[in-house]
Amino acid sequence: MTEKPFLRICLVSYRGNPHCGGQGVYVSQLARALKGLGHSVHVLSGDPPPKLDQGIGLTVLSGLNLYSADHIDKMAPWWRLKHPLNFYEWWTNSTLGYPEPLAFGVRAYHYLKRHGHRFDIIHDNQSLSWGILKISRLYPTVATIHHPMTRDRDIAVMSTRSFVKRARVMRWYSFINMQKRVARKLPAILTVSDASKRDILSDYGVFSSRMHVIPVGIDTHRCHPVEGIERDPNRIIVTNSADSPLKGLYYLMHAVAELRKKRPVRLRVIGSPRRGGVVERLVAELSLEEVVEFTGRISDERFAREYARAKVAVVPSLYEGFGLPVGEAMACGVPVVCTDGGALPEVAGDAARIVPTGDSGALAEALQEMLDNEVLANRFAERGIRRVAERFDWQLTARKSVGVYRGVIKEFR
Repeated sequence: MTEKPFLRICLVSYRGNPHCGGQGVYVSQLARALKGLGHSVHVLSGDPPPKLDQGIGLTVLSGLNLYSADHIDKMAPWWRLKHPLNFYEWWTNSTLGYPEPLAFGVRAYHYLKRHGHRFDIIHDNQSLSWGILKISRLYPTVATIHHPMTRDRDIAVMSTRSFVKRARVMRWYSFINMQKRVARKLPAILTVSDASKRDILSDYGVFSSRMHVIPVGIDTHRCHPVEGIERDPNRIIVTNSADSPLKGLYYLMHAVAELRKKRPVRLRVIGSPRRGGVVERLVAELSLEEVVEFTGRISDERFAREYARAKVAVVPSLYEGFGLPVGEAMACGVPVVCTDGGALPEVAGDAARIVPTGDSGALAEALQEMLDNEVLANRFAERGIRRVAERFDWQLTARKSVGVYRGVIKEFR
């Protein structure tokens, strides 16, 4: 049978908003790149939905949306809880579990059972739910695992000595057992780095022959050097304000506190900390209120300008399956200091100063070197721009993904 020149692709993501993390960026950018290659793309998303280009279809399977800022402290309407799936979602969340992947998977299954014939391939974005497994028996299906969630769980457990808090973490991440079992049974798993592949093989037990490493691209329309903006010689920029231990902001704040004893310094944080959370408390404990500034959510246009004003970008994560902030900073022409957590060295190559994870002293030393050595900083910035241009292109990501799609479609027949 002759291969179709263009495929009908359904991208499935339980969360698609680009502001909710790398998964949201993946959906919107991959959809754009696939459409650019001439394929028909439809996105099946939970709340919040992605922002998509014109011509890309979108169906939103709304659940209770328990994790949005507008709903997180509110009780779900009683009449919605009469539906068994909604009640499960509300009850599991109320008992400190995380029901969203499973609940969305059920909704996706019912939708695709009716409409799956419209598509040549179903591509799940890390929900890895029972519903997706059932769909894979009806239609060709692949899934992306950005990194195994076991790494998030283990770091969160190690970050606290409280038995109660550890029990809560284990309860929250109990959905991992479902993801492991589903991942092992799908015909193909895409992942974004060799580091993630190794960890998925180790933690999830997926066969190596089913794994495909396809790095993501960097959106150079959003991330690029901006001319005519003077760099602040004391400014450091970081793009994640999450309270998650995984992101390493605890060590960054201690590094900045150490660095300010030796020279003027300002830390610009793109995002907002959780009110009363670990990051906000740490800023107060270290007396960094005059040094650290949070921008809140910003536009894409302002994003590039913020980087243009910074002297150095920092990515202090303890683990990343890929590490978009490293690629984005390099694309903006800003020298980078990052840790060796997960895939970060793989993304950075020789275009960043790399330090051990969880070492605030090494982080402070590297930041000081980059702030004080203009020649070194410019060298890293130039390498970063070249590295992004040569390696991290969404069109290449889309072409390689289509190659996997075609293989799965052929085997399914």
